[in-house]
Amino acid sequence: MRIAHPIRFIVVPKLQRSLSSSSQLSSFNSPSTVHLLSRLSLLTLASSMAGNLENFSSDASVAAADVDVKFGFQRPEMYQSNLVGTVDSYDRHLFLCYKSCDSWPSRVEDSESDALPKLLSGALKARKNDINVKTRLTVCEGREGTEFSDGDVLIFPEMIKYRVLNGSDVDSFVDDVLVNGKPWASGVQEVLAGSHVFVCAHASRDQRCGVCGPVLIEKFKEEIEQRALQDDVFVSACSHVGGHKYAGNLIIFSADAEGKIAGHWYGYVTPNDVAELLDQHIGKGEIIDRLWRGQMGASVEQAGKADGQKIPNGKDLEKSEKPNGDSIQYKKEDVSVESCCQGTNGNSCCQNGGLEVKETTEEQGNKGSGKLSCWMGNWEQNDVLAAVAVVGAVATIAVAYSFYRRSG
Repeated sequence: MRIAHPIRFIVVPKLQRSLSSSSQLSSFNSPSTVHLLSRLSLLTLASSMAGNLENFSSDASVAAADVDVKFGFQRPEMYQSNLVGTVDSYDRHLFLCYKSCDSWPSRVEDSESDALPKLLSGALKARKNDINVKTRLTVCEGREGTEFSDGDVLIFPEMIKYRVLNGSDVDSFVDDVLVNGKPWASGVQEVLAGSHVFVCAHASRDQRCGVCGPVLIEKFKEEIEQRALQDDVFVSACSHVGGHKYAGNLIIFSADAEGKIAGHWYGYVTPNDVAELLDQHIGKGEIIDRLWRGQMGASVEQAGKADGQKIPNGKDLEKSEKPNGDSIQYKKEDVSVESCCQGTNGNSCCQNGGLEVKETTEEQGNKGSGKLSCWMGNWEQNDVLAAVAVVGAVATIAVAYSFYRRSG
């Protein structure tokens, strides 16, 4: 049994040290006794779990397939809506690098437990009448030792990065950079190079993004490595960007055919589309029409005209589906902290103070099981089986020890 040896070397030494520290159990200090006990515990574990492991593996496969049908790339709502014109007009995008996607609450910008996103969001609201450029705020992952760390702020289309924004510096940052349009006096401005892909993987907000996002990120990393583009293309998980039902959702910031930086939104993206996005959009600056939702700097009407109003399967639609009017925007729609999100059948899942919210059945389930989807995506099946085996081994040894004490 493959897991026998790892468990033996992990569990038994701890037991031996425990037994050696007790004067009443000196007879258990001999190597032969410890070896016998370890063999007994592992044989008992193997016998009791042989059938359960097979059932567990089968059940896990069925559960994964069921999740994909409900929330993944096989769900019935895929390709059922027109994508063009589903992005609200805006001209600047701020990304705050903050923790990992599986730690974000549903409303990470308004969470009491996450001070930095809340402070930056609050500062944008407070200065809404002074910000002249229509700006959107999104949270992306920040990991120490990577290109982006906690507190870094990325600004597009300017392709600027400021390192490690602290809560005490938020007001000065907003005043210098967003209100007055000048470099931040308290920070060092760095230039962003290459192309940047942000994939919505906000599981606690919506299970569809929680299921599709991590898979797309891994596929991007795989294809990027195959093309040796690690220094040219960067992919990160991001928080809710609007339009859960279009998952997988992503935004690409890269130079177009004329060398201009534009943020292009794509929906209904599957792992099979990743290579095309890298080769055609990023490599050649050409839009993939069947997946295109819109872009930064273009109005809904302009986006509709640019694409000819095609749905993903290539058929024309008589009407273009307009974004839901629930978008939270500031200063005559100049600053958007949270964007429109449309649920199945047109119901909105946006939850903001003062708005009456109608949740679909799927959206009501997001709070409890969104983190489970992210957990399933991050754990390999072998890891789960090994963890179960370790727990079972410890329990078996504890029972054996209990019987020993009673017999003594």
